[in-house]
Amino acid sequence: MHVGVLTREYPPFVYGGAGVHVEHLVPALRAQPDVEVSVHATGEPREGARTYSEQDPRMPEANAALRVMSADLTMVAGLAEDPPDLVHSHTWYANFAGRTAQLLLDVPHVISAHSLEPMRPWKAEQLGGGYRLSSWVERDAYRSADAIIAVSHGMREDILTAYPQVDPARVPVVHNGIDTDTYRPVRETDVLERLGVDLQRPSAVFVGRITRQKGLVHLIRAAVQLDPDIQLVLLAGSPDTPELAEQTQDGVTQLAEDRTGVVWVQEMLPRPDVRQVLSHATVFVCPSVYEPLGIVNLEAMACETAVVASRVGGIPEVVVHGETGLLVDYSPRAEDTFEDELAAAINTVCRDPGMAAALGKAGRERAVAEFDWQAIGAQTVEVYRSALA
Repeated sequence: MHVGVLTREYPPFVYGGAGVHVEHLVPALRAQPDVEVSVHATGEPREGARTYSEQDPRMPEANAALRVMSADLTMVAGLAEDPPDLVHSHTWYANFAGRTAQLLLDVPHVISAHSLEPMRPWKAEQLGGGYRLSSWVERDAYRSADAIIAVSHGMREDILTAYPQVDPARVPVVHNGIDTDTYRPVRETDVLERLGVDLQRPSAVFVGRITRQKGLVHLIRAAVQLDPDIQLVLLAGSPDTPELAEQTQDGVTQLAEDRTGVVWVQEMLPRPDVRQVLSHATVFVCPSVYEPLGIVNLEAMACETAVVASRVGGIPEVVVHGETGLLVDYSPRAEDTFEDELAAAINTVCRDPGMAAALGKAGRERAVAEFDWQAIGAQTVEVYRSALA
């Protein structure tokens, strides 16, 4: 079975959960019997993938969505040179290529659903009319896909709600996985010392891009209610819009004027550095307002760190309330309540080192036992076989 994996993110250019998924799924697929995988990626050239530039010289000033679609069309031309038995696309950035290949080459199209455009209306702020294009691409691809892999049961419900024309039988659930060798507890502290994190104080850590989806603004607002000895460590950069960048800057500046222990790292740190920060955190905080699964929670759990997270999307399928962390209800109609309860949950964990340690240990055990990439690779191949049948 020759599978063409279609993606925008592929190492070393990985900036979100979909990229992390593809990075680990590809070797897991290649480890399966009788499976050949070719990777086709838009963007910069990189080893291990055939790449297709998004910088079409015929339209250098075009909307970003148009440039993505242009790269997708050249990707399909590349696929046609050695047609795979099946194509598997990841995010709308590659869904257009998958749908076009399905039509042109008459091969099944499988989608991994990492997020949904209808669930992220704030993307219109970033993409303008391109958001309408990305929404159209996704809608057509989902309605016609031979299978849509949902990364959580919560995500499956969202797919069937957003696209009621989709046959539920075509939407299996295969969770994301976690590399528990890369993400593991470590003892080194040199990165923390370099960043200015006080090892004698408890710390609440956030890791993620500055986007409305990740809910960073709610954590910043909640932080005024944290116990004075708790440090807030934000590994947060790449804002979606200048307005969001300014809002975050203003919030962090005001917070730092009101309390000590605010550490904001705006550049993307290498994984070993992130692993060290997570390993020594008292609690990892995920205040997302939308999250199909939340790989970042798995990364923290694998580092043996307790988690406080919003009860949205697929997060409850990863973080078990009272066992590996604490979950806080989120509603866009009650954001003040969410922020109050988020602060209370962080305080609860940080005030009880024994609780934090127990939650962290259980989280590591769950990550190892339930989210193994080899098992996920085998489950994905079964989806392929069903689509080819």
